[in-house]
Amino acid sequence: MRIGLHIADFTFPDGTAGLADTLTRIAVTAEEAGVARVSVMDHLWQIPSVGPTENAMLEAYTTLGYLAARTTRVELLAWVTAATYRAPGMVAKLVSTLDVLSGGRAWLGIGAGWNADEATGLGLTFPPVAERFERLEETLRICRQMWDEGDAPFHGRHYRLDRTLNSPQPLRRPPILIGGGGERKTLRLVARYAQACNLFAHDDLDRKFAILREHCAAEGRDYDDIEKTVLVKLDVGDRGEHVDALLAQLTALARAGVSHAHGWVPQVWDLRRLRLIGRELVPAVAEL
Repeated sequence: MRIGLHIADFTFPDGTAGLADTLTRIAVTAEEAGVARVSVMDHLWQIPSVGPTENAMLEAYTTLGYLAARTTRVELLAWVTAATYRAPGMVAKLVSTLDVLSGGRAWLGIGAGWNADEATGLGLTFPPVAERFERLEETLRICRQMWDEGDAPFHGRHYRLDRTLNSPQPLRRPPILIGGGGERKTLRLVARYAQACNLFAHDDLDRKFAILREHCAAEGRDYDDIEKTVLVKLDVGDRGEHVDALLAQLTALARAGVSHAHGWVPQVWDLRRLRLIGRELVPAVAEL
C-alpha cells in the first residue's frame, strides 16, 4: 500500500500572507516523508465537512501548477475535478499542461460534482444529476481523445469540439481516477475509462469492489488493473499516539483490497505530523 496527502484546508495559522510559504513547506515535507501523491480539492468554497464555508480555498489547477514547481517526485492531481465546472477541452489541456511542467506526474481525478451551493453561488454550470453524469462521460471521452495523436472532431450530446488539437501532448498519458461509489453509474465509468477508483474508508468496500468487478467483466476490463483507493483521515496525533490505531485501520483496508490510502492530516501545517507519517506509516504500509 502507498499513502497520499490530500490538502483540504488552506486556513493556515500564518494567514493569507504566509499561505504560499506554508503550502510549500507542507508539500516538500510530504515528498520527503515518502508520500506517493499530493492532491487538492476542486472546490472554490470550503466544504462543510472540513470547515466554515468562508475559510480559505484555492483554485485547484493553479495550486497544482504551483506545487509542480516545488516538488520533484510526488504525483499531482485534483481530488476530484468537478466535471461541469470547466469545458472538457480545457480540462484536458489543464492536465496536459500540468503533466508537461511537472515532468510527467499529473493524474486526472474527476467526478460528477455535488456542491450545488458553491456552483450556483459563483454561476458555474451545474445541471441535474443525470445530466452531470452524461457530461462526465463525455468529458472522459474527450480527454482520452485529446491525449491521442490526431485532432478529429468530437460531437456529443452536450459538447461539440470541431478540432481536438492538443499540443504539446502530455509526457505520459495521464491516468484517470474517478471519485465516488455510485454502483450503477460511477463504478461503471471506472470500469470503462479509469485506472483508479476512489471510495471512502467507511464504505462497504467488499460490496463496492464486487460490483466494480461485475462492471469490469461487462466492459472486458481486468479488475486487477484498476487501482483501489480510499480517502481516510491520517491522524497520527500530536506525538504519534494514534499511529498504532491508524496502522491497524490501514492494514484492514489493505486486506480488503485497497492499495492506496489517500488522506487529510489534521493541523497539516504542523510538519511533525507529516514527518511521523513518513517515519512510522509509509515504510510499514509499503509491506502490506
